[in-house]
Amino acid sequence: MSAAEFERFRALIYNHAGISLSPEKKVMVASRLAKRLDYYNLDSYGDYYDLALGDGYPHEFQTMVDILTTNETYFFREPKHFEFVRERILRQWRGGPFRAWSAACSSGEEVYSLAMVCAETLGVQTWEIVGSDLSSRVLETARHGLYPMDRLEQMDTRLLRKYCLKGVRSQQGYFRVDAKLRGRVSFEQVNLMKPPPASLGKFDLIFLRNVLIYFDHDTKKQVVERLLSALKPGGYFFISHSESLHGISGPLQQISPSIYRKP
Repeated sequence: MSAAEFERFRALIYNHAGISLSPEKKVMVASRLAKRLDYYNLDSYGDYYDLALGDGYPHEFQTMVDILTTNETYFFREPKHFEFVRERILRQWRGGPFRAWSAACSSGEEVYSLAMVCAETLGVQTWEIVGSDLSSRVLETARHGLYPMDRLEQMDTRLLRKYCLKGVRSQQGYFRVDAKLRGRVSFEQVNLMKPPPASLGKFDLIFLRNVLIYFDHDTKKQVVERLLSALKPGGYFFISHSESLHGISGPLQQISPSIYRKP
């Protein structure tokens, strides 16, 4: 991949998804897209760029976006956040139906982690978890709820036994989230570079974790402002422990370095 070819992909992903790829990501981009060049028997990344944006293969653009924006995650990542949700929010919850949004949820592990916390803590109260991502491919994985066992490092074995089914035969080494829990969550394709669809409604809690690190300052500010429009007054906003809202938190009140509340 030449520098000029990388710049074309870099600009495309920035304009479409807001993700700012540093020059050091050129090898990663080339590696991820190499199989698509082989699939179409193309000679250059420039040829693939033209194919992905052309009319001849209408689904290839989304495939390319999926390849370049997908990130690995796992269950109960950054466990102190889930402890906060359980102890500081849900145990005292008296606000009617509880709604949470996992924005940029990737393959859904964060959504199901939140769902397990809600199922354990809210009892018969009404709750709903919505997960969203730009990638249609990871959302399909999320809807199926089938994961390799190595995604379980942070999960309590009691929750694993209660809410997951170990795979056998062809699904050996995998587990699937229980159907009842899958029935309490939903997944939508959402581009954070655009206003949240009105159909999503309003939320009491929004997770936007391990996402802002891929945006420049202006894009971070715009994304946070968009998501806050879907957060109810008094609602909580979570980012990763490795991220910061310095200079872009707007009306949010900081509860801890990674947890905020909307007045």
